[in-house]
Amino acid sequence: MLPASIQITGELLSGEEVQDICQRLQEDVVRLLSVRGCQLSDVAFQQVCFCVASSRSLAQLNLNLGVVSSLSRTNQLAQALSSNQSLQALFLHGSPLLDAGLVTLNPALSSHPALLSLDLGDCLLGDEALRLICGLLPPDGNKSGLRELTLSANPGISSRGWARLSVAVSHSSQLRVLNLDYNPLGDQIAGMLAVSVASSRTLEVLDLEGTGLSNQSAQVFLDMVQNYPTSLRVLVLSENSISAELQQQISDLLSEDSSPQMVFLTSGVVGAPDGWQPITCSAWFDVAPVHLTHK
Repeated sequence: MLPASIQITGELLSGEEVQDICQRLQEDVVRLLSVRGCQLSDVAFQQVCFCVASSRSLAQLNLNLGVVSSLSRTNQLAQALSSNQSLQALFLHGSPLLDAGLVTLNPALSSHPALLSLDLGDCLLGDEALRLICGLLPPDGNKSGLRELTLSANPGISSRGWARLSVAVSHSSQLRVLNLDYNPLGDQIAGMLAVSVASSRTLEVLDLEGTGLSNQSAQVFLDMVQNYPTSLRVLVLSENSISAELQQQISDLLSEDSSPQMVFLTSGVVGAPDGWQPITCSAWFDVAPVHLTHK
């Protein structure tokens, strides 16, 4: 049987639908499970987590928009991740995790053998959570870490927290995509990130849309791409107080160094809403998914 994709958005899931999801997870035919914005009972959520734990086929799990709505659900998800061995991408955008939720999830996240992409955008995170997230970006010579990280819209993180992330990005041996859009970073943090980009041998996409930057930040990035070798291929600076001319200059310089196989995000994906699916790991899309239509 071909791998399947179950995608349901914003629905109140019935017991029958939950049972169908669990059955297909147990049959190891589901590669992508997305229930973003769906309502399901605590018992149903526990049942789904139990089946996620044992699934050997599941590669992407999308629980965006408040599905993980309590600490008890966070605990259940952590237990599932501790047993699961196949998951490559986890989306929790718009979940009220807080730092306590990340403390709960961190042991499972840091020990997971396959996790490559993590979306923690708009999760009400602070500095303690970011400290733990930095541990998912191990330096050269250590275990492999995340290739894609989304931390959009977490205004509770301080300048000190972002500085810590900048250091981690500089030394990460795996990270390719970093989405920090709609955080109040400002020019000072952007300068730190420019140093990180210059130091990184892997980072190819950096999204800084709507982060309170000015031409000062853009000039720093322009000087970097003009004068230093970098792996960066996409830099998103829209919705900032940056002139169109500077943005175009940076884009042109990055395009000169890009080859088709290195530009791995399609037009419109960077900065897209929480439901976008990553495409950097082609193995996730070797087989066209079979979409299961719910009643």
